[in-house]
Amino acid sequence: MDIDLMHLKILLPDRVFADFDHVKKIVVETTAGAYGILPRRLDCTAALSPGILSYETEKQGVKYIALDEGIMIKAGSEVSVSVRYAIGDAPLGELRDLVEREMMQLDELEINARSVMAKLETGFMRNLQKIGK
Repeated sequence: MDIDLMHLKILLPDRVFADFDHVKKIVVETTAGAYGILPRRLDCTAALSPGILSYETEKQGVKYIALDEGIMIKAGSEVSVSVRYAIGDAPLGELRDLVEREMMQLDELEINARSVMAKLETGFMRNLQKIGK
């Protein structure tokens, strides 16, 4: 790989979300602010805060990915980002719509999960009362 290009890999707990070659620059949001990563930058690690990662490739131009909190490691020309959630790989205007859709789905899942938990707690309390009698 060209010394003036990077390889970006975005990892989720259960899979590789994205794998890009020929990346010219990356901008990530960290707990200490936004940082730009260029190919010749010194190796580093950073704690990521939820936000937007932008990257630029030779062929695709600038793209954006919404990330949850995680960690970024740059070692040579390899940049690895490990996060819990990632959405996108789209232009910025489309990314907003993708994030809103995903958040609505997560809200529905959370409502369902809370309903199931309430039923389990109620059943547990009833069984506990039966044991106490």
